[in-house]
Amino acid sequence: MDWQQAAEYWEQKDRTGVRMERDALRQRIGDYLRAHRTCALATACGDLVRCTPIEYSWYDDRLWMLSEGGRKFAALRGNPRVCLAVFDPSPEFGALGGMQITGTAGLVEPWSEEYCALLRFRRIPEQALRGLDHPMYLLRVTPERIEFLNSAFRAEGYSVRQCLDF
Repeated sequence: MDWQQAAEYWEQKDRTGVRMERDALRQRIGDYLRAHRTCALATACGDLVRCTPIEYSWYDDRLWMLSEGGRKFAALRGNPRVCLAVFDPSPEFGALGGMQITGTAGLVEPWSEEYCALLRFRRIPEQALRGLDHPMYLLRVTPERIEFLNSAFRAEGYSVRQCLDF
């Protein structure tokens, strides 16, 4: 098995691929992320590796996730780097749609202006969360790179994989 060759597959394809214009790609990424609600959030620190299915919102060019807690926070405490995947369910062979997002996660202080702004965006009544017996934590993921794989791009004359660096 040539691990290096396998690892470099997409980088080699990208060298000759037809790129989408940056603003058009940003728009397509935003549309896709707004059309979906759940992701698989991968966190890791030392021997602790987690991949958590979690609901998100795409707002202000970031992903926002409310969570009761869990082991992902232990990993994030030691390593804020994350990777997450958003994808279409049960794609047919040759009809794939999904993206991988790498970036940095931060914890938003409960009841701060940033926290309350997200609640307003999600139309979540502040009182509903204040009444809980434990806090709802808010994670903010700031993307550094989004790799969007969409078979439909081929019919538009683009490479099926498009990358956006922030």
